[in-house]
Amino acid sequence: MNQRNEPTLLLVDGMAVLFRAFYATSASGYIRRTKAGLPTNAVYGFIRYFWDAVQTFGPSHVICCWDMGGKTFRGEEYAAYKGNRPEAPNDLIPQFELIREVMDSLNIPNIGAAGYEADDCIGTLAKYYTEQTDMNVMVLTGDHDMLQLINDRTSIIIMKKGHGNYMVYTPESLMAEKQLTPRQVIDMKGLMGDASDNYPGVRGIGEKTALKLVQEYDSIEGILDNLDKLTPSVRKKIENDLDMLHLSRKLAEIHCAVPVACALDMCELRLDPDTVMDKFEQLEMKSLGSWMGVAIG
Repeated sequence: MNQRNEPTLLLVDGMAVLFRAFYATSASGYIRRTKAGLPTNAVYGFIRYFWDAVQTFGPSHVICCWDMGGKTFRGEEYAAYKGNRPEAPNDLIPQFELIREVMDSLNIPNIGAAGYEADDCIGTLAKYYTEQTDMNVMVLTGDHDMLQLINDRTSIIIMKKGHGNYMVYTPESLMAEKQLTPRQVIDMKGLMGDASDNYPGVRGIGEKTALKLVQEYDSIEGILDNLDKLTPSVRKKIENDLDMLHLSRKLAEIHCAVPVACALDMCELRLDPDTVMDKFEQLEMKSLGSWMGVAIG
């Protein structure tokens, strides 16, 4: 727990948190709405998750990153990328814009870039702030793909089931739990693919085999240099799917040179209670302001 002893930037994976908040509440069949019928359950849940993380980890600065919709460079590389994803539920669609407005009211910058995903914006900002400033970076997400971004100055907070339940990954805890380095997270995805993102990796190679290969030969390059040492079956699978292996690894890798930036003084965590409460009152969630400890005028 940081509790603001040192400057720390919290990068929020807006998409991951918003979807989690929506499905956590909509599963019961009840959707929170304003009197006018505007759905607000995902926004309400998002703020609960987000503020709990702020209280727990005490960042001095916060930025929230978003997908911008439309084609991404991964979709250009591989047309089926994320092609298995259903459309967003109708009750969630208006909340994409709404949550950005709420983050604006909290003085938190919303960052995104056309053609890239929120992950890429997070990777780019994490790289910039850890290399160019004295900031340590934490990333709030539910997405294990982010583990590739871990280094001595960047930790990944994975949201677990329930409120206030987190697993914080550092290079040490990643190695202890998964016996992998951050770089090897990408190689694993190259070999085994990703069903949720709809790319196959090497057909017939699952997590167990991928882990064994990466641990034994360190990287995809190491595996390819030692094909003669693999079992005939595994070797054949890799040789048959060599192009897809390289493409899958490329799709899995977070791009850390996106044209996004945010000045440090723009993302310092400073709430204006009146602005926050005005927004919460407008959305008929005044109780959220009380829960956050924002003074009610």
